[in-house]
Amino acid sequence: MYICICNAIREKDLRCAARCHAGDAETLYEEMGFSPQCCQCLHDADVIVAAERAGIPA
Repeated sequence: MYICICNAIREKDLRCAARCHAGDAETLYEEMGFSPQCCQCLHDADVIVAAERAGIPA
């Protein structure tokens, strides 16, 4: 599933980045070479990052 339509970031890619890098969703976007455009995805992306780090499956 796409989390960020503007940058075509998929949930699986965001979860992978959350395992490899520290920081919030915006920081992870930067690590992946993107930046938030409309910012509507950031809340949901932060929830996914927190869930991944807590070991909660998709």
